Amino acid sequence: MKIITNIFSTVLCMLLATGCGLDNYDEPQSTLEGRVVYNNQSIGVRGTADAVHVQLYQDGYEKHDPIPVYLTQDGSFKAILFNGQYKLITRSGNGPWLNSTDTIVVNVNGYTTCELPVTPYYTLAEENFSLNGNIVNGSTLVTKVVETSSISSALLLVSETAFVDEGTYLARQELTDVSEGTLSMSLDLSGNDDAASAVALYARIGVKPAESDQYVYTPVVQIK
Repeated sequence: MKIITNIFSTVLCMLLATGCGLDNYDEPQSTLEGRVVYNNQSIGVRGTADAVHVQLYQDGYEKHDPIPVYLTQDGSFKAILFNGQYKLITRSGNGPWLNSTDTIVVNVNGYTTCELPVTPYYTLAEENFSLNGNIVNGSTLVTKVVETSSISSALLLVSETAFVDEGTYLARQELTDVSEGTLSMSLDLSGNDDAASAVALYARIGVKPAESDQYVYTPVVQIK
């Protein structure tokens, strides 16, 4: 019995030591911040539902699965990582830009920043929004970047929070006959109780290329 007790105590100590070793593993503490850009300008995207993300890879490890890094609505992203060299790439078929296998090498050491260039099908600029009574007016300049691209639809969205996209809104207006140039849209909020009681309102326009699964968006603008 004494021998059995000694063996049990030894095994228990080994298990405790192993557990303590696991608890003492370092956590990643370096920060990588970046943005997806075209001509040094951020590309606006859907920022909710983890809809758009880029991918990080790190060579030299047995597991080579990509690390997904989700974009916010202004096209920026942030990841907490271990120091080291990473490869940054867009996810195939995800985002309002051409698919690309171009890779950006990022050396993460402490706080690190980077930019990931893309080629969007369209860019939006010179956005303008106003609220006149119950009517929301919005406009933006739509510029085609990829000559073979076409537009499937455009949205004017209004939300009571600063998060605005095709999945987060309280009112929307959609157009399907859209071409490049100045795009003007309006939305009547009459009878919308949520809009009437909202302390603040925010607006945004999105344009969906026919070749993409995602809208490209203007920045969010507060209209109330």
